[in-house]
Amino acid sequence: MERAIKKIAVLPGDGIGPEIIEQAVKVAKAIEPKLSCALQFDYAEIGACAIRSCGEPYPDSTDKVCKEADAILFGAVGDPQFDNNPSAKVRPEQGLLKMRKSLGLFANIRPLKPYEELLDASPLKREVISGTDMVIIRELTGGIYFGEPRGRTEDGRKAFDSCIYSVEEIERIARIAFEYASRRRKKLTLVDKANVLATSRLWREVVTRIGKSDYPNIELDFMFVDNAAMKLVMAPAQLDVVLTENMFGDILSDMGGAIGGSIGLMPSASAGSRYALYEPIHGSFPQAKGKNIANPVATILSLAMLFEDSLGEPDAAKAIREACALSIKERICTPDIVPGSSCGTSQVGDFIASTALSILG
Repeated sequence: MERAIKKIAVLPGDGIGPEIIEQAVKVAKAIEPKLSCALQFDYAEIGACAIRSCGEPYPDSTDKVCKEADAILFGAVGDPQFDNNPSAKVRPEQGLLKMRKSLGLFANIRPLKPYEELLDASPLKREVISGTDMVIIRELTGGIYFGEPRGRTEDGRKAFDSCIYSVEEIERIARIAFEYASRRRKKLTLVDKANVLATSRLWREVVTRIGKSDYPNIELDFMFVDNAAMKLVMAPAQLDVVLTENMFGDILSDMGGAIGGSIGLMPSASAGSRYALYEPIHGSFPQAKGKNIANPVATILSLAMLFEDSLGEPDAAKAIREACALSIKERICTPDIVPGSSCGTSQVGDFIASTALSILG
């Protein structure tokens, strides 16, 4: 019987993006014979590489590839040529924001569960982070990153940004968070700054209403963002599902990445009502570009999320996760995990690909 073809849009991006994406695609191709579907990989440009080739950080051609795909696998954007130039009119990160808006990717989902073997590699004490297993759900298309008006006064001496949220924007991501909580420990924490911000007070009103009416079995509590930052480094195991707005989520989820010993281990998904994108939470790390030292595990774990959530291949996702765990257990890791390791990006990818295939039999 001929297998259905599933299209994966592949956006390597900038810096180490192409290297880590190469490893994830390697894993996908290795296990493809064991899948119920066949895979088609369609490549497109985003970020600095797209600016150089066509002047746009997220060209229409890339948008078309993404909208025709069953899922999107994304590397990273960012380049010193633009990042270190305050007067640059077009920036790689604008492509990321434009993509999220165009595809309606309003919910960023970031699981955090440190590997037992790496608890001592964390900057936090083993007893502090042991047992940590949380999901941070961040709103992606609203808030201060997108609010209008923004800019500077005519004399250039003042700058301003607007933080704006609607009831509808809060409702749709709150429901995703409640659904996640219902499949886990039935606890949801809303992180905000309701003692200062009007938008945060709206978040509390909407999330409280939805919790009472539709999810009465979910324990809902609230935490100011400064307290949440402290909780992440003092008692992260007490958190289960964390829901928050765009900027707070951006900061807290990167903090969470440090708990596991390396930001190179944390995958994520960005989902909307129609499209879904999968990416590591780290940036383009241009200092490591071309050196074969970038950690591909977060990207490969993002691929596992893609297989499970978008392609309906839970066995493949499980095999990938087990292969990643085995690579860490056997210390087949890049130098950020095992200092002085001779294993490079490609070697880690080779091990995970062959191991995942072996697990699937």
